[in-house]
Amino acid sequence: MCRWLAYSGPPVLFEELLFKPENSLIRQSLSASKGIVPTNGDGFGLGWYGTQNFPGIFRDTLPAWNDANLLSLSEQICSQLFFAHVRASTGTSTSRENCHPFRWGRFLFMHNGQVGGYHLLRRELEQMIPASVYNVRGGTTDSEAFFLLACGNGLELDVQEALKKTISQVLELMTKFGIDEPFRMTAAISDGDRIYGLRYSNDDQSPTLYYGTGGTVHAKDGDVVFSEGNSVALILSEPLDDQLEDWVEIPEGHILEANGGIVSVSPFQV
Repeated sequence: MCRWLAYSGPPVLFEELLFKPENSLIRQSLSASKGIVPTNGDGFGLGWYGTQNFPGIFRDTLPAWNDANLLSLSEQICSQLFFAHVRASTGTSTSRENCHPFRWGRFLFMHNGQVGGYHLLRRELEQMIPASVYNVRGGTTDSEAFFLLACGNGLELDVQEALKKTISQVLELMTKFGIDEPFRMTAAISDGDRIYGLRYSNDDQSPTLYYGTGGTVHAKDGDVVFSEGNSVALILSEPLDDQLEDWVEIPEGHILEANGGIVSVSPFQV
């Protein structure tokens, strides 16, 4: 599986959250504490919103803990909304095109989990993606296929409804092929204004997902410090430190919506 982090709030340097905390995302790439597998070394990716009307992305296949370019970029790039992801492949190849996040227009998407039996239903799943969206398909992962299908299902109009429709289609396809492996997902989606964080599975065993909020956020002596306020939302696979009172676990079968630091969590039913 994978580990990921999504940030929304006042502009912050990437290194503040990716490298400085005791349990930073870079540390999780080598030794995650809450993942099925501890090592997430099959590449990494960054996605961020800056001065353009579409997000920038940077992805590579090196392990995140062993890439000096990632550290150098993180010391310089500052953003008010960004995604970061470290990958543990569930079967597809280690390539730059298979690293998260994925981009379509204004949207960014990253994922931790699996589409059960993906190798059996991949062809039919890809045929469900509209041609107008499929032309940006660059890799071979179930994550990207799911995202592009959701884009074709009206992600621009209603994120939650598009996700529900897409999951329903995937589950129906899994039933058609007699697949017993589970569908499990935590995912982050953004249009540059809001972040949506979804935790859902068909066996009630989704990967973990947490969030923290505050006015500002910075790392101090390995801890993540939130000031008073409601400008910052940080959604992530596992806490960045052991200050557990600062982190709220998103329940199974729920979706988070963050508008700046204003966060709402509601049940998600397919």
